[in-house]
Amino acid sequence: MNPHTVFELRRYRLLENGREALISLFDREFVETQEALGMRIEGEFRDLDDPDAFVWVRSFRDMEARTKALESFYSSPVWKEYGPTANETMRNSDNVLLLKSAGSVQPFARNLQRSQEVERPQATGLVVVNTCSLAPGTEEDFARYFNDKALPVMQETEARIDAVLVAERSVNGFPRLPVREGETVLVWFECHKNEESAARYQERLRRNVIWTDEVYPRIDGQCWRRIEVARLTPTSRSLCAW
Repeated sequence: MNPHTVFELRRYRLLENGREALISLFDREFVETQEALGMRIEGEFRDLDDPDAFVWVRSFRDMEARTKALESFYSSPVWKEYGPTANETMRNSDNVLLLKSAGSVQPFARNLQRSQEVERPQATGLVVVNTCSLAPGTEEDFARYFNDKALPVMQETEARIDAVLVAERSVNGFPRLPVREGETVLVWFECHKNEESAARYQERLRRNVIWTDEVYPRIDGQCWRRIEVARLTPTSRSLCAW
């Protein structure tokens, strides 16, 4: 069971051809050094539709632990030595959502423990991250409907839902790293074996009358804009994978 309650969904826009260099550096220098401070790197991903995007998720026990861990890491010798090299690959790094569990699914409960990583031959799968942008103050009602009505249909249609998260409203205790404060969102993570299995899942959803006639119109109608969908593939060290 993952005891962490606070999650960062971080999306970096990189310079052309910067992604592989950043992933190599990240995996070599930034995984164990962050986790030694109590953080957990839940997932690292390439965006299938954007060759210049690196997406990752890290988690913390709570907001106080987040502040302490970030203060320690970003003042550490490792960051001082390798942080400038990482930053040189990026156009920007402040597209960050600060999130917490919506209560229905234990976030990333299927993730490997870091100690099990070496036993896995490779990280595979397709992770689909769906972001719903909502009117202020509506996330609790939206999450309740999503958990009661949408989630059961998805699971009956054989989706593996790894997390359902909503905006964490607490003040960012480490303003050196900006987050998208003031936004109202619900984000859910699906994990599929591959692109083909994800396509078959979407086809089954389209054939589900409850989904097409009731559930999807309801959730889509409460979103301020089209649900943002990112199709991601796990890097070799991502714990979130198929």
